Amino acid sequence: MQHWSQPMITVDDVSASSAFWCDVLGAESGHGGEEYEQIVADGEILLQLHHSGTEDHHGPLAEPGVRRGNGVLLWFEVADFDGTVERIRRSGATIVRGPEVNPNAQQSEIWFGDPDGYTGVVAGESRWRPRA
Repeated sequence: MQHWSQPMITVDDVSASSAFWCDVLGAESGHGGEEYEQIVADGEILLQLHHSGTEDHHGPLAEPGVRRGNGVLLWFEVADFDGTVERIRRSGATIVRGPEVNPNAQQSEIWFGDPDGYTGVVAGESRWRPRA
């Protein structure tokens, strides 16, 4: 059985957050808009963005006044780790740690802050992911 993650985060400015994540991940907009966005690469949704003030059909998704990203790491594995590190550096994101090799996972990693207070992690290829 195969599974695909499609995490969604709440953000204050969907367009700005979309531009940041598309740039950092080398991805593209899959939906566009001021209330909701999909960050897409190779036909797969990597991340969904939802405006913090838009309730839509489901009601509010975040508690107002509560710090975003507390305890949440948005983790992405990429084939071009070095190129992604350069895009992260150019983005002006705060580097939290790395790049370094995680001794447990045996992957290169870089941790960084996004504009809405979430921590993103980009890791190089994993020996655990099956490859074609």
